[in-house]
Parts: sequence; C-alpha cells; structure tokens
Amino acid sequence: MSKAAKNKTSDATITVNKKARHDFFIEDTFEAGIALEGWEAKALRAGRAQLQDAYVTLKKGEAWLLGGHIPPLPSASTHVKPDPHRTRKLLLHRREIDQLMGAVDRKGYAVVPLKLYWKRGNAKLEIGLAKGKKQHDKRAVEKERDWQREKARILKAN
Repeated sequence: MSKAAKNKTSDATITVNKKARHDFFIEDTFEAGIALEGWEAKALRAGRAQLQDAYVTLKKGEAWLLGGHIPPLPSASTHVKPDPHRTRKLLLHRREIDQLMGAVDRKGYAVVPLKLYWKRGNAKLEIGLAKGKKQHDKRAVEKERDWQREKARILKAN
C-alpha cells in the first residue's frame, strides 16, 4: 500500500456534530488531542461516540470536553467501571488555550466540538470558536443554500 493511501485510511472520521454548524457561526477551528482510557480508545475504534450535546469548558488554564458520550463495548474489562459521560481533558498548546479563553471571556464566544477523528493513530477533536445564531440567521442560511441549489440546477439545464 502506498504512503498516500495509508494516510488516507488512517484519517478516518468517527463522528461529526452537525448540530453545531446549524446552531453556531464557526469563526475559527482548532485541533485538540483527547486524554482517553483504554476502553474508550477501543470504543472509538468501533465507531461508538456521540457529540450532539457535548461542549467544551475552559477552567484553570485547561480545556475539558463535557457531555461527550462514548458507550463502552460489551467486551470491556470487568475490573474497570466505565463511565460513558466522564469529563475528558483536551490537549492543546498554551497559546491556543489562551486565545480561546480570551475570546470566550471578552467577546462572548463559545467553544463547541465539531468532529472526532483519527489522525496517525491518535484520536483528535476538532473544536470551533463559535458565535450563536439567531432564528432569523438560520432562516437566511437556509434560504441562501436553497438559492445556490436552484442556481446550480438552472445552470446545469442550460
């Protein structure tokens, strides 16, 4: 297998938080590692994870993922008590955490998880610096999407 094909298969998406892009304007994205336990890594390899109600908090200079759901496999170890909703530490550089904290504190942004994926054998979480959408913003985005689709259909017919 070629090196390019090998990298293509190793960068596999586990789950995507579609609700985040619907509810927020994503201003900037960051890639964060996740501190996982062994049973969590096995569950992620099996593609078992949900980010729908998850969010990121910044406390004492550290980033934490709350509300992420990773259900344990039935074959999980018997001596470990798995907690699917446990708080997981996100691994970011200090300057990235400072940038996120500044935006959240001063400008009223939120930090939301967008996508969970594998990169070179490590689980990564794409987080976004987000500003909340109002109902009329959501309608405008939907109207623009419909117009683009209609325009493409018209141009294709000609």
